[in-house]
Amino acid sequence: IELAKQYAKVNANVLIQGESGTGKDLFAQAIHNTSCPDGPYITINCSALPRNLIESELFGYEGGAFTGADRKGRPGLIELANGGTLFLDEIGDMPLEIQPVLLRVLEDKKVMRIGGKRYIPVDFRVISASNKDLNSMVQEKTFREDLYYRLAVFKLQIPPLRHRKDDIIELAKYFIKVISQKIGREIPVLTKEAQKIIQDYNWPGNVRQLKNNIERLM
Repeated sequence: IELAKQYAKVNANVLIQGESGTGKDLFAQAIHNTSCPDGPYITINCSALPRNLIESELFGYEGGAFTGADRKGRPGLIELANGGTLFLDEIGDMPLEIQPVLLRVLEDKKVMRIGGKRYIPVDFRVISASNKDLNSMVQEKTFREDLYYRLAVFKLQIPPLRHRKDDIIELAKYFIKVISQKIGREIPVLTKEAQKIIQDYNWPGNVRQLKNNIERLM
């Protein structure tokens, strides 16, 4: 948390790594809210973008650029992030063939839409996140080294919930309170026996799994 506060003061790219469900997107949003709260916050889930549409989604396109394209054209997500933050979630799943194009955009801070003839200047901060070890992927040649160093100016490692035992009960009580208010019922007491069970469990799905389990129990 202290590192994230320091990173928010400097306009440089941040790479957040940690297991699925640890709250990487929460840290990204917090850094953005501190550094440029008035700018847009554009999220791109690199693992969810269809391979055949990823370029048009990222870079946009001019009218008539391809069959089925909007006649007026459309700005891409990178263009929409101008003046704010571009959050690249699951960056480890970015297709290898798209990585050099993304690198060029990050270096030059300008983007050309598909079918376009001019570059559009863009100014944004990049925060990326991954549950994969990108450094190992670089060694295995499945992720570009130059892009990795461009993204990882600052690095933030979010520890799994099983390494934050003191947080488990605090989070559980918080979720119980929030969910109780949401469904309009009295806040139940978390017994010592229940606390021990919750704290001793490994939580492979981390905070997301804890929240989902509390919601189901409620």
